[in-house]
Amino acid sequence: MKAEERWQARFRAPRMTLPTWARQAPHRAVYRSNVSGAWEIYAWDRSTGQTRQVTNRPQGTSHGALDPAGRWIWWFADTDGDELGVWMRQPFYGGPDEPAPMPPGHPCGIGLANNGTAAVGRSCRNGFEVLLTRPESEPVTVYRHNEYASVVDMSLDGSLIAINHSEHGDAMHPALRVLKANGETVGELHDGPGMGVTSARFAPVPGDRRLLVLHERRGRREPLVWDPETGEQREIWLPARGEISADWYDDGRALLIVHNHRGRTELLRYDLPGGALVSIETSHGMIESAAPRPDGTVEYSWSSAAHPPVIRSSTGHVIINPGRTPPPSVPVEDIDVDGPGGRIHALVSRPERVAQPYPAVFLLHGGPAAQDDDSFQPDVAAWVDSGFAVVRVNYRGSSGYGSAWRDALTGEVGHTELADVAAVRDWVVDQGIVDPDRLVLAGSSWGGYLTLLALGTQPKAWAAGIAAAPIADHAAAYEDEAERHRAGHRALLGGSPPEVPDRYAASSPITYAGAVQAPLLILAGENDPCCPMRQIELYLEALAEHGHDASVYRYDAGHGTLVVEERIRQTTAAIDFAVRALATRE
Repeated sequence: MKAEERWQARFRAPRMTLPTWARQAPHRAVYRSNVSGAWEIYAWDRSTGQTRQVTNRPQGTSHGALDPAGRWIWWFADTDGDELGVWMRQPFYGGPDEPAPMPPGHPCGIGLANNGTAAVGRSCRNGFEVLLTRPESEPVTVYRHNEYASVVDMSLDGSLIAINHSEHGDAMHPALRVLKANGETVGELHDGPGMGVTSARFAPVPGDRRLLVLHERRGRREPLVWDPETGEQREIWLPARGEISADWYDDGRALLIVHNHRGRTELLRYDLPGGALVSIETSHGMIESAAPRPDGTVEYSWSSAAHPPVIRSSTGHVIINPGRTPPPSVPVEDIDVDGPGGRIHALVSRPERVAQPYPAVFLLHGGPAAQDDDSFQPDVAAWVDSGFAVVRVNYRGSSGYGSAWRDALTGEVGHTELADVAAVRDWVVDQGIVDPDRLVLAGSSWGGYLTLLALGTQPKAWAAGIAAAPIADHAAAYEDEAERHRAGHRALLGGSPPEVPDRYAASSPITYAGAVQAPLLILAGENDPCCPMRQIELYLEALAEHGHDASVYRYDAGHGTLVVEERIRQTTAAIDFAVRALATRE
């Protein structure tokens, strides 16, 4: 198989998410898969093995959920990826879609009860609200505020709603509130500045009001069990480096612990009555998601950089196979580099049958609160198959390394991350791993933003730049983006553009457009609600005013694409652009 055919086969191979099942009907499950050519929602009756496609939309479907009784599948209907729309529901075994009776908005979470009740979070230019909708009834607003809020869960009987909110003005570190169905507050968790309380989930036992949440009281995410009615709290502390998340076992007497350290994960069972901790055997790599079944087994979605994804049980067998297995790729190597803010963890993927020093692409992740890890990534493998080393940097601002590392961007947004990227760049050059004259900088979303900023602030360091769905002008993006992204901007930069204009300008690539020298490709979605098109066009105009033209790839979708062939077209455009750009330097 030729290199191009090999990497395209990885994109085209069927993939799926871990199925999530109904708490009170565990034989009914839903998942997302790309088997149709776009990511869509599927239903799976585990008792018969029957699957069916629930949604079928030209640009795919991002959001879906199944109610605890297994009667209704909920999915979000937007237009061409603009993330503006309404929730629909469809009977599990098929039937007409029914829209939730509320105006269109941007989704901010959904909570579902076993009686057909739903708590729907939405945002619009008037702020954020939570609406309670019941069968045969008009929706009722139970919460509204100008600052960011989202629904995180609902109790099985629909009597309690858990929401994250940022009434204190910091969407990066939200508080947690539990409401009754009439909007009355039952309990509140707010740990103060710089400490968020997130990821709440009610115990899966009828009548049990406990919530499993994540807190940051010791400088990293850790689980806590909270009763919002009595105020009782129980912190779960584990003597392990890295970050912790958790989920309930079906009887509410144990927790599934997911431990993430340096881009790899392990699973453990924590028994609440006695505190016993038992390891669950899994392979070395990354677990995307995991959940306990009613029989006490655990199902999880696993992969590594070299090995394609598989959905397994803790008993060792494969749960469901979406289709043919994609070709494997190369393993990833860890490097640790001294940086201006501490040790930087980065990952290197080396091409086969290519001599050092390699041409290389630095692929910068989005977020910024995200992490590059040891999971299977078709885009990384495509670059490797094309003869490039791939370097991925978990710069300050990344998740997975504690709260202080994640929150280190205050005051120098963009420049802080790029200082870490530069340190890793210098290290891999000094080690003879990469060729300093053949370095491409690329990324999507926040990674695309950092690419544009680096081309203007580190113009001699990069031979080419490829920015997908980037922020090019923070102030102009703020004017057009969805309300929840505005809240993120205010939290990250310390206010709105009128309040802190100098910060927005200092962190915006458009400010440094006159210094850009390297060839540049920008890939942008026409309907992107996060990094809108108008601010990219302003950046292109600024480049042109300084005599620098960029190549632009426009596509009819939102913040990225859910369509397999479109991803292949974009990856082809990026690799071809990089090869041409490096050829001009030889």
